[in-house]
Amino acid sequence: MSIGVLVTGAGGKMGREVARAVHAAEGLQVVAAVDPAAAGRDLGELTGLPGLSLEVHADMPSALSAVKPDVMVDFTVAAAARGNIRQALEAGVRPVVGTTGISQDEWASFGALAESKGIGVFYAPNFAIGAVLMMAFAAKAARYMPAIEIIELHHDQKKDAPSGTALRTAQMIAEAAQLPPRPATEHFTVEGARGGAVGSVQIHSVRLPGYVAHQEVILGGLGQTLTIRHDSLSRESFMPGVVMAVRKVMDLKGLVVGLEQLLEGI
Repeated sequence: MSIGVLVTGAGGKMGREVARAVHAAEGLQVVAAVDPAAAGRDLGELTGLPGLSLEVHADMPSALSAVKPDVMVDFTVAAAARGNIRQALEAGVRPVVGTTGISQDEWASFGALAESKGIGVFYAPNFAIGAVLMMAFAAKAARYMPAIEIIELHHDQKKDAPSGTALRTAQMIAEAAQLPPRPATEHFTVEGARGGAVGSVQIHSVRLPGYVAHQEVILGGLGQTLTIRHDSLSRESFMPGVVMAVRKVMDLKGLVVGLEQLLEGI
């Protein structure tokens, strides 16, 4: 039996990529699409896949009244994703979410709702498997080289800074190692030149056209540095992780955060 998937933001760059990936994956099927900016259009036309002929709905209620999917995949913006996630959970649909900018308190609320429904809700700040490995390696290295800074680089249309990946990396580092206090900068010629701090980890955000999603973690030790870097060169890099999450969320209960939770041995 195939897993029916609803794609939100289906007319956007990530939404179209998700629709193509789900359509191509064995055992998965796109059964509905939502995007107010593309409402009434044909998903096959939007994705360039004539076999994926579905009318895009304007909102979640209209999509859910037409079909009952098993999973919703959301790569939109936080303002839209909040409503999409709640409406999906209330309908018994399992959300797989890559949208950043949602608070920990909101995720806790969504997790409680998922628990009450006996289903899972999965969130990852980054679905690229290489990025997850970068984060895991950085957390392990932090036990031995605890002077750490993160530089994350994204396209200029990204709404939030720092990225969810950088925040998750800093969290994983803090969980893995006791970090010393950050060195104090005594004088700022330009305010904010040192970026922002998450605990003892300094994060620097770059937003420029031409980038997709990139992050490097620089660790310093006595007379040496170690740089761990990951580059997503296209949105296709996220799709194997999305497909994995769609399959595995069917067996989850409550809130699960981070693709590393789905990878064996990480």
